Amino acid sequence: QVQFVESGGGLVQPGVSLRLSCAASGISFNIATLGWYRQAPGKQRERVASITRGGSTDYAESVKGRFTISRDNAKKMVFLQMNSLKPEDAAVYYCNVVPEVARLWGQGTQVTVSS
Repeated sequence: QVQFVESGGGLVQPGVSLRLSCAASGISFNIATLGWYRQAPGKQRERVASITRGGSTDYAESVKGRFTISRDNAKKMVFLQMNSLKPEDAAVYYCNVVPEVARLWGQGTQVTVSS
C-alpha cells in the first residue's frame, strides 16, 4: 500500500522559514518524480515544486527562489525548505508523485503564515 505522510507545518510569522518532510512507503521511490502540492481555502490544489529521481527540480513561479525541494532516496523521504514565507503561502501542503495520483493524497500538513 502506497502512503505519503507529511509533517513539519506550523504557524509562523511572515519572513520565517519552515522545512516540510514527507515519508513515503510502498512505492518504487527511486524511480518516481515527486512533488509538493498545496491547497489554500477556496482555491484549487497546485503543485509548487517537483524533483526527478536524478535530482532535477522545477518550481512554480510564486515560490521560485524561496522554496527548495530535495529528496533522500535511501530514506524514502522528500523535503521542502520554505524561506521568506508570505501570507499567501498559507495552505495545506501535500506530497505525491508527478503527475499526482488521487488515491495517494495523504492528510497533508498545515502551514499558516500570519503576524
